[in-house]
Amino acid sequence: MSEPQAPGGPLAGVTVVALEQAVSAPLCTRTLADLGARVIKVENPRGGDIARDYDDVVNGLAAHFVWVNRAKESVTLNLKEPAGLDVLHRLLAEADVLVSNLAPGATARLGIAAADVEARHPHLVALEISGYGTGGPLSDRRAYDLLVQAESGACSITGRPGAPAKPGPPMADACTGLYAAISILATLHDRGRTGRGSTVAVSMFDTMTELMGYALNHTRHTGVDQEPVGMGSPAVSPYGAYRTADAQTVVLGTTNDQEWQRLAGGMMGRPDLAADERFLRNPDRVVHRDLLDAQVAAWCARHDLAEVQAAANAAGIGNARYNTPSDVVTHPHLTARDRWREIDSPVGKLPALLPPPIIAGHEPVMGAVPGLGEHTDAVLAGVGLSEQEIAELRACGAIGPAYVPADQR
Repeated sequence: MSEPQAPGGPLAGVTVVALEQAVSAPLCTRTLADLGARVIKVENPRGGDIARDYDDVVNGLAAHFVWVNRAKESVTLNLKEPAGLDVLHRLLAEADVLVSNLAPGATARLGIAAADVEARHPHLVALEISGYGTGGPLSDRRAYDLLVQAESGACSITGRPGAPAKPGPPMADACTGLYAAISILATLHDRGRTGRGSTVAVSMFDTMTELMGYALNHTRHTGVDQEPVGMGSPAVSPYGAYRTADAQTVVLGTTNDQEWQRLAGGMMGRPDLAADERFLRNPDRVVHRDLLDAQVAAWCARHDLAEVQAAANAAGIGNARYNTPSDVVTHPHLTARDRWREIDSPVGKLPALLPPPIIAGHEPVMGAVPGLGEHTDAVLAGVGLSEQEIAELRACGAIGPAYVPADQR
């Protein structure tokens, strides 16, 4: 194969082929790309990844697509054409990892389900993301982030009683993608010992039920479905959002009885609350949440945000300012820590946050967002196809049209 788009990083030398759509698998492979892996994104010539068309707010590109697809090479392949499927296997023969999250049954129909890939490419780590896993009554259902969050119970513990809500970030998609990336790293490590690849399956439903751990444990052992409490937690109190005198919102958190004593007696100057038997233990504070929240809210309403946060910091109480996305875009903590970079794209330079891991000795690979089919010819040439063979694949519809940069169209 030709050289990776941007060599470097702890995963340099690892090649990933991705049959991916939307968020879960693309976030998995972008995570690997940020760590230095080469990611070849295989897309349908007719439109490519569905996330390309979610919107056009990033100078004509889609916000989701820009988020999870930097540092990849886009190759268009029509996998329903035998010639296109043959090219895929040529890519897999020289790759280390295959990641897919196609519709239920799609990989089996194409003959590239995990077992098929393991038999033909035993060196490969083949990971498939699904909505609900295999062997259950929901296994054949399509799965989107909201659907899985609803099915797993996550929406029922978000929002307010009688007004459930989906957590804002796509938690089912994103956390599944990260579990997938962790699984790939573990399996590559195992391959280093055994010399053989393996198959891995990660489902969105299993991921979300794992994240529901506290709520499921509580309900299983009490028989009670806890009511959601908006910006708070049903498990601890006080732990929530309060308006301040200058019309800001402060978020205060206590997670144990000692912190409550410091909040009441130190921050608020209310030793009477700290000594009140109704509030001594967290389970009792949870029972009397409304009464306690009213006391904290009244105190916050008499002070500006800066005063509340200064008092909380002095007392060792966790606190934060409630921010909107507009606030976070210009957040001083991101600026001070130089967390923004510029990446290339078909529409020019775009801002992008660095990935969370900071690994000594390695700079994250912040490669370009690819245009649809931008790397088709180069990647196919890298696996030995001649210009004539590439032209024949294009003529029969096995690959998409030759890529034309946006400024030349």
